[in-house]
Amino acid sequence: MPKQAIIEPSIEAINIIDTPIPTPGNREVVIRVVVAGTNPKDWKYPLWTNWAHNSGDDMAGFVHSVGADVYEFNPGDRVAAYHESGKQHGTFAEYAVAPDWTTFHIPEKLSFEEAATVPTAALTAAVALYADMRLPPPYEGGDGNTVQRNKVPLLIYGISSAVGAFAAKLARLSGLGPIIGIAGRATEFANSLADHVVDYRQGEDGVVFAIEAILAKEGLATKMPYVFDAISENGSLETTLRLIDPDGGVVSTVLPPKLFARDRDNYAYPDGVKGINSAVPTVHSTDKDFGYLWSRYLGRLLEDGRLRGHPYEVMPGGLSGVLTALQKLKNGEASAVKYVCRIDETQDLLRSNVLVGKQVSGAEDRPQSHTSSHALRDFPFPS
Repeated sequence: MPKQAIIEPSIEAINIIDTPIPTPGNREVVIRVVVAGTNPKDWKYPLWTNWAHNSGDDMAGFVHSVGADVYEFNPGDRVAAYHESGKQHGTFAEYAVAPDWTTFHIPEKLSFEEAATVPTAALTAAVALYADMRLPPPYEGGDGNTVQRNKVPLLIYGISSAVGAFAAKLARLSGLGPIIGIAGRATEFANSLADHVVDYRQGEDGVVFAIEAILAKEGLATKMPYVFDAISENGSLETTLRLIDPDGGVVSTVLPPKLFARDRDNYAYPDGVKGINSAVPTVHSTDKDFGYLWSRYLGRLLEDGRLRGHPYEVMPGGLSGVLTALQKLKNGEASAVKYVCRIDETQDLLRSNVLVGKQVSGAEDRPQSHTSSHALRDFPFPS
């Protein structure tokens, strides 16, 4: 019987269980997962909510079956997809489910490994830049190639993360710039994405001074009109607060400042600043049309080469490798890389750090079964 991996809240073990092939809902696609991608939220959500479940959301593979109202996909199609966070049948499995509007075709030339790095991170970046910050998308005012615009500076904190990197790539296609990135270890990769890169390790004052100097050199105002904080913790919120234009600036964060600022009770943007907490799961609820349009557009950008996936590293062992990937993410070992798992490599399930169990009426993967008082229990974590 096909298997799936249930992530234990301790992030010290996973439970690999037998699971029947899912039956798709009317607007759902069942995908035979070739490669599953991992995201920071995949370890955070089980840990912070004390909920053992299959937390994977990124996948690439072949369509197995489709729901009654699905008309764009057929069995055998090569696709990538963003699974609906918090639902059953996540992507750490041999078969997973995604809504048809966040599933998209991928070209033959694109590997499943690279494709699996795209859905969650790229859609998160698109939601932040275009749905929330209302920046001009690449297809407005262009001829299908990079658009040329007047200077529209954009600061991306965490530009070498998957979300930050996709934000930079999309911003470049939109003709925005100069793009200023804040990064750490992955300087070479960050430099390939931005016009200017500043190392956060020089401290908050050093970062602010360096960026103000860059803006002066570019002949721009000393404050940023647009900031995308792809980290939103460990001091990034405080740094970007000092850099945003207090008179009309727009800030998008991937985590809520009221929970992740150092001084949560007193953290506040100036009255003239628009602060938005961008959450990609809205493409499965209030922003379904946006999710549909951008999923299709991502497929087009990947097909014609204007967009590439994120650098990746394969964790060996298939589903049993998911545990290693999540532990490495939790320990902060990832730098400019996404960890992916080839599901067909699932083997050696009796290794000492893997629990093997049997399905019990699907209870291990029911969203309603978990209980937690953590403030982020119901927060839709982005990548």
